[in-house]
Amino acid sequence: MATATATEQPQCRAPRPRADAVRNRERIVAAARELLVEYGTELPLDEVARRAGVGNATLYRNFKDRGELMHHVVLTVTDHVTEHAEQALAAEEAGEKTAFEALRAFVHLAADERIGALCPMLNATFDKEHPDVLASLDRLTVGIEELIGRARTSGQLRTDVGVGDLMIALSQLTRPLPGKACLDFDRFVHRHLQLFLDGLMTPARSELPGEAATLEDLRQD
Repeated sequence: MATATATEQPQCRAPRPRADAVRNRERIVAAARELLVEYGTELPLDEVARRAGVGNATLYRNFKDRGELMHHVVLTVTDHVTEHAEQALAAEEAGEKTAFEALRAFVHLAADERIGALCPMLNATFDKEHPDVLASLDRLTVGIEELIGRARTSGQLRTDVGVGDLMIALSQLTRPLPGKACLDFDRFVHRHLQLFLDGLMTPARSELPGEAATLEDLRQD
């Protein structure tokens, strides 16, 4: 039986983060996601900590600054929205939904992810070329393009709508209006999304001006 030599070193594994530390990080990201929708890229970090139920020291222990926090929020929201797109595609493939029903289900689930939190992607100071961001967005693009392509092929989706059009509308329709009078905005979101989705169906009632927007259009400064 082989024995360890004096020169061999035991393998050291990185300690797993404590469960409470993981929960704190998740709460910080969730709070920042909500505040990015409300305030944009100038989200107040003190308010992030307060809504997450943690101290400022805990926030800065996890994220060194606003930029790093926004980076993680963008990745989290993008990955969650992508998962919804892939689940919708799987439901359509299994015959559980028509192509347009799958697109409709995706839109409502994406809205619940506060997709407006992706607004840093439109900010000149955000690193849109970071490898993690590019990989996450590429995966998202593939999923949504497939959903739209299938709905269009089925003859239910108007042909002059692009992925960018869908994402812009989702972002705008899920962003609360300014002012305290609109704090209960959430109860209208899915109603207005349904109106928007009905407008995507064929036969189209009018011809859209301009050209269909792509996600690449949204990435440009």
